[in-house]
Amino acid sequence: MMVPALLLISVVVFLIIHLIPGDPASILAGPNATPEQLHALTRQFGLDRPLWLQYGLWLRNALTGDLGYSFISRVAVNEMIARRVPATVELTVAAALIAVLISFPLGIISALKPGSVFDFISTLFSALSFAVPSFWLGLLLILFFSVQLRLLPPSGRADLDEPVAHLKSLIMPAFTLGIAMAAKLAPYLRSSMLDVLSQDYVRTARGKGLPEKSVITRHALRNALIPVITVLGLQTGDLLSGAIIVESVFAWPGVGRLTVQSIGWRDYSLLQATVVYIVLAFMLINLVTDLAYAFIDPRIRLR
Repeated sequence: MMVPALLLISVVVFLIIHLIPGDPASILAGPNATPEQLHALTRQFGLDRPLWLQYGLWLRNALTGDLGYSFISRVAVNEMIARRVPATVELTVAAALIAVLISFPLGIISALKPGSVFDFISTLFSALSFAVPSFWLGLLLILFFSVQLRLLPPSGRADLDEPVAHLKSLIMPAFTLGIAMAAKLAPYLRSSMLDVLSQDYVRTARGKGLPEKSVITRHALRNALIPVITVLGLQTGDLLSGAIIVESVFAWPGVGRLTVQSIGWRDYSLLQATVVYIVLAFMLINLVTDLAYAFIDPRIRLR
């Protein structure tokens, strides 16, 4: 189903892109361009052709791995995206790791101690994190850690040759993305753990005298992870779309920021490619999530 879905999405994205006011010819020619210059650029980019023909040519080339050239920079789109992918993958993985490290302790301990002060704090954390937009949290972090304390760089991505500086540049954008994901994961894990802890096999394990740690980790947590993995997979895909905003706030040189730049440039071929890349990555993450079910739950492998 990924193939027809991706095809349909590419059509929708192509049509939406061409609804954006302006075009790359107008951006490149500038406000003082003559009608003749504007017409020449429009013809050079092939924008004078019917939309169905433009899409057909793009699809034919895309099926062979050729996503065309940027209208503005005249650099191959594949090359531009390939240079930005490592930064986006790094940010997404770091944010997902932060989300897991925050949400799992919160969700598990809240389920083990329902109605406690810790459970209240965990619920409050999730509610507040839901209410805070990522761009606003990012700006607050910049004001506090960069402007006031001067501990972290406000924007950019340091070179890998400088590991300490690189890690400092990653902390704030990864935390901004990860905190929103953790707020969604923690309640799901708490609810799933509470449901599993009430099952007969958990009571049987405790009745057999197994250590509480073994009951929680081997019996309860493993079964509670099935719905949580679904949410984790979806949220990891959402990180790619959320990275568009966060990368713009922190000037992080990833695919998300490239997407925003391509919108400003009205660079149709680049914008089409970046959006399709994000959609494809989302689909692949969901596929990996489905495959992970069989690893977590042997009953799925038997079916």
